Amino acid sequence: MNATQKLHKIGQSLWLDNITRGLLAGGTLQRYIQELSITGLTSNPTIFDHAIKNSHDYDDAISQKLKEGKSGEALFFELAIEDLRKAADLFRPIHDRTDGVDGWVSLEVSPLLAHNTGDTLSAAKALHARAERPNLFIKIPGTSEGLPAIEEAIFAGVPVNVTLLFSGEQYVAAAEAYLRGIERRIAAGLNPDVGSVASLFVSRWDVAVAHKEPESLRNQLGIAIAGETYERYRALLDSPRLQRILNAGARSQRLLWASTGTKDPKASNILYVEALAFPFTINTMPEATLKALAAHEEFGEASPAHAGEVLAEFAKAGIDTDAVAAQLLGEGVASFAKSWNDLLACIASKSEKLKAA
Repeated sequence: MNATQKLHKIGQSLWLDNITRGLLAGGTLQRYIQELSITGLTSNPTIFDHAIKNSHDYDDAISQKLKEGKSGEALFFELAIEDLRKAADLFRPIHDRTDGVDGWVSLEVSPLLAHNTGDTLSAAKALHARAERPNLFIKIPGTSEGLPAIEEAIFAGVPVNVTLLFSGEQYVAAAEAYLRGIERRIAAGLNPDVGSVASLFVSRWDVAVAHKEPESLRNQLGIAIAGETYERYRALLDSPRLQRILNAGARSQRLLWASTGTKDPKASNILYVEALAFPFTINTMPEATLKALAAHEEFGEASPAHAGEVLAEFAKAGIDTDAVAAQLLGEGVASFAKSWNDLLACIASKSEKLKAA
């Protein structure tokens, strides 16, 4: 049994944090599903920017869409939906076999809408309708403005991947938005089975405090935040409120570890994978991390038992985790917006070159 299979035995799903036409057309994604136990996929603007910029895989499709009068954001979403439909179809047997627990792909609304509730909700509904795949999540950021959009999207039956979560408090707020949407569906006599995951970003914590923390605490903050969040997640799973919606036919929102690629070159390349091997969770990892994991021997189940003690040590060292969480959310929103603008600039540049050719 290899390490990827061991994670599944523990009860954790492995998703790939990448998508390109090359992965789809060349059979690599299918191989990852068959050989490396990948059961889902996430995407974001940066991933698509790199995929379009660093290959010619999209040139013919862009040329055709230019002839149809498409450009900018509209052109991008057509490209993205085409890719994610193909990926969703590859994962559909897993989705069907697990009755919707696994086998998902994710598409993000424009990050420029992160502070606009109404437009985020409208975009989420429109994108999910266009994709025409039951195993496609729409990614909505867990900002204060995103939370009501998450609730309304769930109430409307749109599966949601809540993104840009950085703390246990943020996770609980996102989980409660999901629960409100489901409870409203139950009250309205609607099917309460609407999928959702809550994505906690991990490695950015350690980048944010690098060289500010004692050497003995290096690369431990993200793991401690994740461990504390996992404890809140398990408490929610056991709560009467969650049990009531399960009894009505709903399912629990799953906790997903995002940003799990190691940033410190001196640390293990599977640092966050080993530390976050918790049951009832998902780890979506970059391709390099997946390959590194596949090369390792199996390892044991992780434990969040000491998360509180580690966080107390960071507090003694003068690290204000509430302030860092707010900083990371602001930086995350700004970074996603920059990636979005870079993506549109890439499409515009490539469009001009293809027109000239």
